[in-house]
Amino acid sequence: MKTKSNFLLLATAIGGILFSVIFWHERLALNQLIYSLFVLTITFLNGEVAKTNQFKIYALAHLFAAVMVVVNNSDLSLATYYVSFLLFVGFSHYQSIRSVWIAFMAVGLQIIAIPATAFRRLSDLQIGKFKVRPLLRPLKYIILPLIMVFIFIGIYSGANAIFEKYASELGDNIAKVLTQVFGFIFNDLSFERFIHFCLGLALTGGLLITFYDHVFEKIELNMDEDLHRKKSTNRIKTLWNEMAQIFMGRVISKKMALKTEYIIALISFIALNFLLLVLNGIDIWWLWLGHEKQLAETNYAAELHDGTNSLIFSIILAMAIIVYFFRGNLNFYSKSKTLKVLAYAWMIQNFLLIISVFIRDAHYIEVYGLTYKRIGVCVFAILCIVGLITVFIKVAKQKSFFYLLRINGNIWYILLLAFTTINWDVTIVKYNFAHRETIAFDPDYLLSLSDKTLPTIDKYKKELSTNFGSKVPANAILYSSDEGQLQKRLNNRITSFKERYNEVSWLSWNLQDWNMAKYFGIKK
Repeated sequence: MKTKSNFLLLATAIGGILFSVIFWHERLALNQLIYSLFVLTITFLNGEVAKTNQFKIYALAHLFAAVMVVVNNSDLSLATYYVSFLLFVGFSHYQSIRSVWIAFMAVGLQIIAIPATAFRRLSDLQIGKFKVRPLLRPLKYIILPLIMVFIFIGIYSGANAIFEKYASELGDNIAKVLTQVFGFIFNDLSFERFIHFCLGLALTGGLLITFYDHVFEKIELNMDEDLHRKKSTNRIKTLWNEMAQIFMGRVISKKMALKTEYIIALISFIALNFLLLVLNGIDIWWLWLGHEKQLAETNYAAELHDGTNSLIFSIILAMAIIVYFFRGNLNFYSKSKTLKVLAYAWMIQNFLLIISVFIRDAHYIEVYGLTYKRIGVCVFAILCIVGLITVFIKVAKQKSFFYLLRINGNIWYILLLAFTTINWDVTIVKYNFAHRETIAFDPDYLLSLSDKTLPTIDKYKKELSTNFGSKVPANAILYSSDEGQLQKRLNNRITSFKERYNEVSWLSWNLQDWNMAKYFGIKK
């Protein structure tokens, strides 16, 4: 244990230095891949972590996400990088965990508990015959009070402006003294750089050092993916039971009889199927079969932002209702076959509803062009399809709610990795310029996207105007800058990128910036 503690503490110190060197005043790009390779290597060398297939899968998934940051360098790729990093750490250190949600919580606890974990590891540190434990013993009386003092300084500063002023002045004076001390010892080291190093040290420790109390693993061990028939047991009275009984009387005073619950579910699914049948009939008649009439008369903004959002919410609510009724013994009820058929019918109807969402979104894109919000609608619709399929399996195979969480979490993670392979900003710009004559072209929106779109916009800069095509409906009115303002904004963006590109080192290298520099003839 002492040898492992020495190795992990040394790796944490090296990781803190590496973090400070490669991220200080740099953009997030190649440096993230370097940091990930370091953490993955140390985790692989850590004897406490078993090198199972799960470890290898999530390690490769994280490496893929890190490479996509270098290739696409988009906000989505960065978000995926952080998600994959946390999942890799979670599934590596807590390998009996099966759900991505539990893995997230386990890593969160591990990072929060890094002071206590590091203190425990430092107590085991031994250099030759020298032991660190006696030196650390007095610190345990100081660390917790110090943390509480800092927390309440922040709270009191928010409550009292005068107190905040004094606390701020005290903090500035301490920072000034420490800066002078560090500047005297190390010429190039500032207080801000020291804090940055401490941040890297804490983050690296949280990623490398396992938190011993595997509380989430113990919780998940009691979760089963298959449903089992349970005998009713007496409930323990809670505050919620008492409050609910005031308003609902005997309805919740005892567990609802299985037959009563079956009848309620049967009536509910019959009514909901009929209601959704009417809605789907209207959509099929007017939306699916009456495209030209719909295109001419519909207010697209209301259809997408109001109608589509409501439909997606209804689909999510539908899945929640099915999960609620099929959460327990109703799955094993002898007369539940009819109820399952009604639930399947409702799921199929909700699938038709998702098709209507896709059609509405396609109509809106046809008129207004492509944007992130419209792509988001498609993504949510895809996730709803995944959810409906897994709910269908849950009902057919008598699976538990934990099964839904586990399988959906894994599928969503795979989709997240897949979506990072697409350069969405450039895709949006290319689509809108290609359909400029038939959509309500919005150059202001295109100029609000990331720098990686600048070469594409620059190629079409002569078409960067607010003139709409003849096929655009009269109600598709956009308020944009004039052509002179648009050209000026484009030139300012290009100048800003050139300045930014020259301010960073090779650690911030990514494929998109390199392609832009080559296009604009920037040489370092």
